[in-house]
Amino acid sequence: MKQKLLFSAGLVVCVVILNFFLIRMAPGDPAITLAGQAGGADEETLAHIRKIYGLDKPIWNQFFVYVGKMLTGDLGTSYFYNLPVRDLILERVFPTVLLVVSSLLISMGIGTFMGVLAAHQPRGLLSYFVTFFSLGGYSLPTFWLGQMLLLAFAWYWPIFPIGGMQGFRVEGFLPQVADVAMHLVLPAISLGLAFMAQYSRVARASMLEVLGSDFIRTARAKGARESSVLFVHGLRNAILPVITLAGLQLGQILSGAVLVETVFDWPGLGRLAVDSIFRRDYPSIMGILFASAVVVAVINILTDVVYRWADPRLRSGGGH
Repeated sequence: MKQKLLFSAGLVVCVVILNFFLIRMAPGDPAITLAGQAGGADEETLAHIRKIYGLDKPIWNQFFVYVGKMLTGDLGTSYFYNLPVRDLILERVFPTVLLVVSSLLISMGIGTFMGVLAAHQPRGLLSYFVTFFSLGGYSLPTFWLGQMLLLAFAWYWPIFPIGGMQGFRVEGFLPQVADVAMHLVLPAISLGLAFMAQYSRVARASMLEVLGSDFIRTARAKGARESSVLFVHGLRNAILPVITLAGLQLGQILSGAVLVETVFDWPGLGRLAVDSIFRRDYPSIMGILFASAVVVAVINILTDVVYRWADPRLRSGGGH
């Protein structure tokens, strides 16, 4: 576990360093963007803006100043919003967490369930459907799927809202929760469908291996119900690859959330990241990427903990 913690900390440090220099190597000048918003872009104005935000200093000087502030918990001030980046992230983190967790539960729950059923009859119609669904769902671009869902279920058949996170004239706690849930359905399905297909394939392959084991034959010989054989004896031993996949896919889900939030106008970190990139808002971009790296590192550690809890062999192995 110590090695895992050290590796995660080193990964976050590398992300901070690479983000700082790669973002500044990208074309575009924040001073020009800010000056354009203020209504003028003459050299005197640009020089004044660069001095205010420390952009006139050598890049290594800017880097050490940035790292020094980070060590005190200061992620800088947004060029565009003129607010602390930490406050912007905290304001947008809940919508992103809600979207990511919802899509993860949908993809992992439904995908694993489909994989278990497909493994029960590996040559049945359901198994072939799962294979077809997996290939199709994995190959569909997330942004295209989101647009198709919007056209189908928010435009032609207006069942769900067309965008945003909640309506303007909804009052009361329960009505607001229901309204947010309605806004969440299409983004969560759009983000979760591709990953659902992968979970179904992994669960199917793992279950096929487990169902051929001796303890499964023993459970059936003792008269255990087939549902108990599948979901109690079988799934418990086949769930480890699914847990591993969930940890590995978190980074992909977060990157997919950027596209989904843009398509559905979802007010999360992904939408803030896209807006910050177009506005050359360096502190906001670096703050979001830093927060994402920390979240991925923490989830990987938690995945390792859950993996050890789910597999008694690792628990008995102690520090291995």
